[in-house]
Amino acid sequence: MEEAAVVFYAGPFAITSIVITTWGIILLLGVFCWLATRQLSLEPGPLQTMLEGIILLIEESIEAVSPGYSQQMMPFIGTLWIYILIANLVGIVPELHSPTGNLSVTAGLALLVFLSVHWFGIRNEGAGYLKHYLSPSPILLPFHLISEVTRTIALAVRLFGNIMSLELVALLVLLVAGLLVPVPVLMLHIIEALVQAYIFGMLALIYVAGAMQSQQNVQGVS
Repeated sequence: MEEAAVVFYAGPFAITSIVITTWGIILLLGVFCWLATRQLSLEPGPLQTMLEGIILLIEESIEAVSPGYSQQMMPFIGTLWIYILIANLVGIVPELHSPTGNLSVTAGLALLVFLSVHWFGIRNEGAGYLKHYLSPSPILLPFHLISEVTRTIALAVRLFGNIMSLELVALLVLLVAGLLVPVPVLMLHIIEALVQAYIFGMLALIYVAGAMQSQQNVQGVS
């Protein structure tokens, strides 16, 4: 794995090119959202229509997995989907690397999902949320805990591995074939970026939905 270049130091912290790219994505999304929502209208133009279509698509996806909870989960899941998609696509810009091709970034995203699962679970189920770890038998508690850790690691490694391998393949193809095949490589990168963003967001959605409905699942088992 290629280490990200250190751009400068902020005290004891090394600010790498990946961090700078991530800050750029956050700034870009923030400015775009501010500009796009300044003049919302009841008679939307093309941009507002497109944005409303994206929001509706995300809302319907959440509602299909967890009916009745789309309003609660929309900010988190929607942000994950949009950020990961943009981060994946950054790799097609010359001289830039996808932040999601760095294990530290994907591990941070997976840790965020891990914490959010329990936050949403306790928020909706109260302290009773933790009872599902003892269902159907307290003997299974270690296996539940191992499952929590392994699925978080898998979430981080899956996204990192796919995006890093995609960038390596694109680099090798360009080295071997020169600039004769840029369009197929570009299309492959875009499709893979869409697929990986969808998979990560959908898994996060399923994990969070499972936590929010843990009591129903326990009652169903018993």
